[in-house]
Amino acid sequence: MRFGEWNVRTCIAGRFGLDGGAMFGVVPKTMWERLLPPDSFNRVPMVMRILLVEGQGRTVVVDVGAGGGHSEKNRQIYAFEDTEHVSDAIRALGVEPADVTDVLLTHLHFDHGAGIVERDGDDWRLVFPRAVHHLQSSQWRHAFAPNARDRASYYEDRIRVLEREKVLRLYDGPWSLAPGFDLLVFDGHTPGQQLPVIGGGDGSLFFCGDLFPTHHHIPTPYVMSYDLYPVTSMEEKAALLERAEAGKWLLCFEHDAHVEACRVVRDGKRFSAGEAVRIL
Repeated sequence: MRFGEWNVRTCIAGRFGLDGGAMFGVVPKTMWERLLPPDSFNRVPMVMRILLVEGQGRTVVVDVGAGGGHSEKNRQIYAFEDTEHVSDAIRALGVEPADVTDVLLTHLHFDHGAGIVERDGDDWRLVFPRAVHHLQSSQWRHAFAPNARDRASYYEDRIRVLEREKVLRLYDGPWSLAPGFDLLVFDGHTPGQQLPVIGGGDGSLFFCGDLFPTHHHIPTPYVMSYDLYPVTSMEEKAALLERAEAGKWLLCFEHDAHVEACRVVRDGKRFSAGEAVRIL
């Protein structure tokens, strides 16, 4: 699908499950289980959807999923399905990992950033060895000094490879990769979550990351327990929804197993998900 000068495609870099209560925070289970029925372990189905964006001489991947090589404990907790990885996903779209010029990491939680590497014997090697990897400075710092709530979300041995291989470029606040490819910064979920707006005008695409992990999270109070600063998340969501509705943005959901994208619909002061859209 075309957004301004950029051609955008999506693919799935893996599937897993997360605790439904954690995904919906203070929303009662009697409400959220009607939206996403959990399994016997209270997990709801999630995907790791990534973007492949081409234009202006660049081939860009946005987020990389969790990769492989998970411990047995994490397999049991998160129900990882080791059937899809980022390199396989983009090859299926006709792009070789060595041809990727840029990797935009929204943040470094394992389901977004651990897939930057793959096993190389007892070590790790970059999946996209020729790409510049872009990240917010505040997220990089937080990844190596997490608090007790989010320590398990970071795979330090994997993300250290970015520093070792000298492929990391850090930013402080909003920035632009190129005309029509802008990065906005949000701090409610985790410090320095950067999310792209692609297109540069009405009808742009906004990649939701963990601001709106699924279309069920469009209502402002539907905030994950994983968010470090939930009130900040609510404020960021409210402001973003105003911009998205005014600009007719298409919201693309990183973790939604059923709805890839939609626009938002306003009903007075409330917003809801519009008709589901496939990004083709």
